[in-house]
Amino acid sequence: MALQPACELCTSAGGVPVAEGRRWRVIRAVDTDFPAFYRLVWTEHLAEFSDLEADERAACMEAVTRIERALRETLRPTKVNLATLGNVVPHLHWHVIARFDWDSHFPQPVWGQRQRAVFPSASERLGVSLDALDAAVRAAVAES
Repeated sequence: MALQPACELCTSAGGVPVAEGRRWRVIRAVDTDFPAFYRLVWTEHLAEFSDLEADERAACMEAVTRIERALRETLRPTKVNLATLGNVVPHLHWHVIARFDWDSHFPQPVWGQRQRAVFPSASERLGVSLDALDAAVRAAVAES
């Protein structure tokens, strides 16, 4: 397994650990504006999705899909954003982010300009605890 000592996703969890598969891990990003922001991080240090073999791509997307479904079923968000950028950290990872019409940036991307203040806080507005949400995501990917 090729790990890079200078890569923050190789050397640290990158967020709150939620689940771990044979080839990936799921973390929850620590972001007060977006508490339902998960990342699936490929274990091996690769930069691009196309670096994976066909069976690995299928396994990766199956896990991403299961995270999305868990967020949709648990939270009923307005939309779920999926992204793989890697411009800052060139280590293959997928962002899976539950979005709501009330969130601070909607309809802009989470990296875009803030549109509004959110009261009460975003985590309070979710209607479930982050522990319960993590448990739902963990259960969803455990089947993959």
